[in-house]
Amino acid sequence: MTAPKALLSMGPGIADRLFTPVQRERLTALVDTDPALVAHRLADPGPEVAAALAGAELLITCWGAPPLTPDVLAAAPRLRAVVHAAGSVKHHITPACWERGVQVTSAAGANALPVAEYTLAAILFAGKNVLPAAHRYRRLRAPHDWRAELDGHGNYRRCVGIVGASRIGRRVIELLRPFDLDVLLFDPYVDAGAAARLGAAKTGLDELCARSRIVSVHAPELPATRHLIGAAQLAAMTDGTTLINTARGSLIDGDALLPELVSGRLNAVLDVTEPEVPPPGSPLYDLPNVLLTPHVAGSLGDEIHRLGDFALEEIARYVEGVPFADPVTPGDLARRA
Repeated sequence: MTAPKALLSMGPGIADRLFTPVQRERLTALVDTDPALVAHRLADPGPEVAAALAGAELLITCWGAPPLTPDVLAAAPRLRAVVHAAGSVKHHITPACWERGVQVTSAAGANALPVAEYTLAAILFAGKNVLPAAHRYRRLRAPHDWRAELDGHGNYRRCVGIVGASRIGRRVIELLRPFDLDVLLFDPYVDAGAAARLGAAKTGLDELCARSRIVSVHAPELPATRHLIGAAQLAAMTDGTTLINTARGSLIDGDALLPELVSGRLNAVLDVTEPEVPPPGSPLYDLPNVLLTPHVAGSLGDEIHRLGDFALEEIARYVEGVPFADPVTPGDLARRA
């Protein structure tokens, strides 16, 4: 049986980090491809990429993949499937792909794992009030009655609110099971029974914000979720509540959040913001009650090889004529990031 031809298409430098030498060996054993040939652009490509695209049955994509426009698809008449070794496919899978009947799979599930792990760490640290305590300790540099100051904090029967039963949200709830925490869930697509089976109590968004001492956002970025956490939800939060966002910056009304953080009434762990990089003068960089990280909750370092393993498994299924384990359909995009 002749191996299908495949082409890698992603941003510069990504392919070198995605696959280890061993993974590259498996890739070339599965499909007819040159791992050193990576298409950074598909519209008006060079002759080598154009020839590979014309014969490709399978496209292996990752971050920075260019969009598969009608013109690109016309130049790829044999293309039947796209294996995306990352999360969202909204940046490069176009309506023309669905019209062509191209099969699509995404490593969103694999990429959810490190985000959930980051969130778990943030939740447990927030429960202990670690960030403000560490900043205060740095200022005091002297003995202090920390037990008295941190009275009321801790991770026993603390209420944690999860906004969105996405892949990441569900994984976070799963990771929280060993701990003595009360978990609330807001998701309009999940009923009370399904929430209970996940390990959470279903509730409305405003009630979740009012009852939870830690609120973690895991909803997809959609027009309906823009500023899902707005002034009313922030005002409902109890003093000292920690807001965690590893989803997208647009889900929180930043203009409403900033005064709450500057006043010290609320705390935040923000891996994403709107804009993605706050301006140099933003108070977010210096506030002692804010942990600001540069969108690193998702796969990085050796975690990227998990995405490579996922891609290889899906490629193997395609070669064997078996359905993808984690397919993406047009209907999924209305509820997924």
